[in-house]
Amino acid sequence: MKRNWTSIGELRKRWGDSLLTGLTALIMIMMFVIAPLQALGLFEFQIFELLLALFLVGGVFLMSGSAIAVTAMLVALAMIVTGGVLRLRSPSILDLNLFAGSWLIVGITLAVTVARATFAPGRVTYHRVIGAVLLYLSVAVIFSALYTFIGTLLPNAFSGMKMEDSPALANQLIYFSFMTLTTTGYGDVAPLHPIARSLCNLEAIFGQLYPATLLARLVTLEITHSDQDS
Repeated sequence: MKRNWTSIGELRKRWGDSLLTGLTALIMIMMFVIAPLQALGLFEFQIFELLLALFLVGGVFLMSGSAIAVTAMLVALAMIVTGGVLRLRSPSILDLNLFAGSWLIVGITLAVTVARATFAPGRVTYHRVIGAVLLYLSVAVIFSALYTFIGTLLPNAFSGMKMEDSPALANQLIYFSFMTLTTTGYGDVAPLHPIARSLCNLEAIFGQLYPATLLARLVTLEITHSDQDS
C-alpha cells in the first residue's frame, strides 16, 4: 500500500503541472463542444460527457492525492449516472437537481484542487497559468449549478431561461453564467428574483476582481522564486 502511494506521489510530481493543462482542455471540451451538441438533440454525446467525467475524476485524484477529493468526485459521478438513468425513464426536476448537485460538487472540488496547485509556492510555469484559467472556468460551473437550484425552487427566477429537464438547458446555463462572469450580458436572459440577482452580483464581482488578484499573486510567486534562486 505504501509503495502504491509512493508511485502516485511520483506521478503527481512528474505530471502535476501538466494535468492543469489537460484538465483545462477537458472542461473546455465539455462546456463548449459537448454541451452545444447536446443542445442540438444529439443524445449520444451524453455518453462522451460521462467518459470525460471519468477522466476528470482520475485527473483530480492524481493532482490532489486527497481521498476526500476523490470520494467527492466519485459521488458526483454516481449522481450523474443516476440522473442519466432517470432522464431516460422519465425526465423530471429530480434528475435535473441531481445533475446540478453533481456539477456543484465537481466545480468546488476542482476549484479547491486547482487553486492549491496553481497558487502554491514555486516557479510560475505555463501550466500554472493555464491552471488559473481552469479555476475561472470552475467558478462558472459552480454558479451554473447554483442557478439551476434557484430556477427549480423559484420557477420565475429568470426571464428567457426555463428550468426544465432538456438537453439544451446545460448550454443555456453555461451561456448565462459566462455572460454574468464576464459582465457581457446581452439581455436575452436576466435574473428576476432577489436571490437570483444576488448570486449574479457575486459572480460578476468575482469576474471583475479575479484577473487583478490573479496577476498580483502570480507576479508575487515569480518574484519570490527568483529571489530564492539568486
